[in-house]
Amino acid sequence: MLKNDQIEGEPAPKQTLALRVLQPLLWFMILAVLVVALLPGSALPSKTALIWDKAQHALAFAMLCGIGMKAYPDRVRDVALGLLLLGGLIEVAQAATPWRHADIQDWFADAVGIGAVWLLYSIRRGVE
Repeated sequence: MLKNDQIEGEPAPKQTLALRVLQPLLWFMILAVLVVALLPGSALPSKTALIWDKAQHALAFAMLCGIGMKAYPDRVRDVALGLLLLGGLIEVAQAATPWRHADIQDWFADAVGIGAVWLLYSIRRGVE
């Protein structure tokens, strides 16, 4: 049975040391993003306010997507869609807190970061 992005006749990727490191790293980073996203703004370092909020979202989700695609090379589509869902759920969770608010533009910024990595991944796969 083929995985999402596995090419027919190509062997399934092996569980390498890099994957054993990247998979837990990805889950740790997802947890860190969730914590930071749900903390009151006053609990965050003041320097974070100097960086444009939408750029923070795009960069965070681009990093998650890049590491996720490396950590789960046979499930890149699931990684991208899962992160897109995560971004939306973060906005819903923020709407439920008295100290944060939901912003659809934040979710779009998450999608831009995910999409940029997906595009680079697709271009690279086309070149190989």
